Amino acid sequence: MQGVLQALFLIPCLTGIGFYLYSIWAARDLFSEKPRSDVGFRPPVSILKPLCGLERDAVQNLASFCRQEYPQTQIIFGVDSENDPCTQVVRKIIGDFPERDIQMVVCQGQLGTNPKVNNLIQMESRARHPFLLLCDSDIRVGPDYLKRVLRPFADPAVGAVTCMGRSRTEGFPSVLEALRISTEFCPGVLVARKLEGIKFGLGSTIVLRREALAAIGGFEVIADFLADDFHLGALISKAGWKVVLSDYLVEHCFSAMSLGAVIRRQVRWDRAIHVSRPWSYGGLLFTQGIPMSILFLAASAGSAAGWAVLGVTWISRFAMAWGVGAMGLNDSSAKRFLWLVPAQDLLSFGVWCSCFFGDTLEWRGERFRLTRAGKLVPLSLRPAPVYSEQETSVVG
Repeated sequence: MQGVLQALFLIPCLTGIGFYLYSIWAARDLFSEKPRSDVGFRPPVSILKPLCGLERDAVQNLASFCRQEYPQTQIIFGVDSENDPCTQVVRKIIGDFPERDIQMVVCQGQLGTNPKVNNLIQMESRARHPFLLLCDSDIRVGPDYLKRVLRPFADPAVGAVTCMGRSRTEGFPSVLEALRISTEFCPGVLVARKLEGIKFGLGSTIVLRREALAAIGGFEVIADFLADDFHLGALISKAGWKVVLSDYLVEHCFSAMSLGAVIRRQVRWDRAIHVSRPWSYGGLLFTQGIPMSILFLAASAGSAAGWAVLGVTWISRFAMAWGVGAMGLNDSSAKRFLWLVPAQDLLSFGVWCSCFFGDTLEWRGERFRLTRAGKLVPLSLRPAPVYSEQETSVVG
């Protein structure tokens, strides 16, 4: 029995080492590519930014989209309510950039169970341009962002472009979140790019050719799904369009979060992956080198072989975290808190295991049940948002 347990734990250790080393090569493959030649392709683009509440550094984040070195843009901010404190930020942005085409849309009515997509459907009706750019509200970008993420559309076969990001953190729990993105999630994206191509979208940025969006039935087809970014890219890929991973890296500006909030967020992500790609989700076991090496050491009763496997696995894991997170993504959390990677891996492993049991999650203060098809089913009536005095007076 002991030999069987050792074999069961050894195999994921070995595949984990292989995954770590392959991730380093996949990162080098992307970031060492020669930059795409700038052929002056500058199509008009509408930027859709769904908002809910105040994110950390909200003014600076949203203003970065107004400072683009790009000729023709339209920016649409979508909010659920005039009472949302983020409307103060939007009005400030409109006042600070009068030369930009910016508008705020109050998205009323319930068109789907996913609140973000509910807003996108209503915002798209105001969009005038042939390309749509969507990204999360906590994203900050540089002035060359639009030039670079729109560049692949010079190829008429490209239907969508997506990109990864690095993180700005505030507080210890958000460091764990950043480490998961830069040293676990992004390596997985890079490996997928090499093995099967990009067939999904990432919430940090998705740029869509409007023709491709129409071909899949518009935002309405994902109105009830949790993993809207994943499904957008997947549906566009299935429709025969190319989905390209840009080498541009956005910045996630994480607000201070409690450890419980980080865990709930990771559970939401993992359950979305579990129902969207169940076989791939199960296969993540073979990338869990850190927890498997600990279990192998225990199963081998602390033998020399157990310590050797643990040592090689951990060295490979740290090398991948440094090579991809610190060097490839230039993520400050990966540089400063590399020593926390094993702790994050153990947390991630616990979340991974938990998602095989249960189907509920929390999002924006509401509880949902997630169906096997990936659709959200509300477990209660959506509560009216309540904002504290502090939240409503952040913008001066």
